[in-house]
Amino acid sequence: MTNLSNNPLHPKALRYLTAVAHLGSVQAAAREVSISASAIDRQILLLEQDLGVPLFERVARGMRPTAAGELLLALSQRWKADLGRTLSDIKQLQGVSQGHLRIAAMDSHANGLLPEFVHIVNREYPGVVLDVEIVNTDDAVRHLSEGDVDLVVAFNLKAGRELHMVCVADLPLGCAMTPTHPLARLPHVSFKEVAAWPLAAQSRALAIRRYLDRRHHWLIEEARPPLVTNSLQLLKSLVRSGTHVALTSELDMGPEILEGSVRFVPVLDKSAQAQTIGVAISANRALPRVARIVAERLGQHVIDYLARVRSVTQPDTKRKKATPR
Repeated sequence: MTNLSNNPLHPKALRYLTAVAHLGSVQAAAREVSISASAIDRQILLLEQDLGVPLFERVARGMRPTAAGELLLALSQRWKADLGRTLSDIKQLQGVSQGHLRIAAMDSHANGLLPEFVHIVNREYPGVVLDVEIVNTDDAVRHLSEGDVDLVVAFNLKAGRELHMVCVADLPLGCAMTPTHPLARLPHVSFKEVAAWPLAAQSRALAIRRYLDRRHHWLIEEARPPLVTNSLQLLKSLVRSGTHVALTSELDMGPEILEGSVRFVPVLDKSAQAQTIGVAISANRALPRVARIVAERLGQHVIDYLARVRSVTQPDTKRKKATPR
């Protein structure tokens, strides 16, 4: 794959400016891009003269971008991203399945469905390089609309003018606990039953907590959780230890459900509202063919992964399948 950082189609002035901003000095940037420090310094001075503003603050500990410098850094990143997509399109014209695909995903996917998907892409599309950014849903949508990523897999995405949904699946709310917990013997639980046990609660930074606060704020107050965290890994550890239960989804606890260390019991309550998991691409920007293929493959992987988890949590019931779009 072409090295975009040294590609002649990426303006050298922007490349030099980016290197100085990241490394903090002209000398370090010169070593990074294998060119003389005087050549880099001359390019930056010419840019500053043309624009009529300083691009760096020259301080004792190095060089720091000014506000104008930060704007040019953002331009350089957009240029690099557009160049990557263009080169992928050119490879497609040559019939080569190569490309650089940028994905925004949730923290709970990092040790669940994402590692398996990376192996699938490496096996089925060895010419595709993945760049995975872990963000929240709001930031995932923003990155997609601004062209910073090519596709997202996130909770509670809403189709609209900017989003084309590749796949959507319902994620019913449930209670996670160790298999030896008294609640684990039940086919389903109510919010009242959950509130009787120590609850590890997600922080308000996460969508599921905001949903619980809107509709079931009494639950958090009554359960008096000794822990509130934005760390899914900490929450999982407490659930596996048997000291806490957690309100979550099958997808968040997928690996633990599959290995048998966590039992997931659905919350059967008329006021319980399901979340969704979706894979989406931009409705306003054409993607290279290989990117569309990989997006559809990710949607199918979400369906398959949920089916495996539900074969453990709901072995004797008919399960509602995810819906490709």
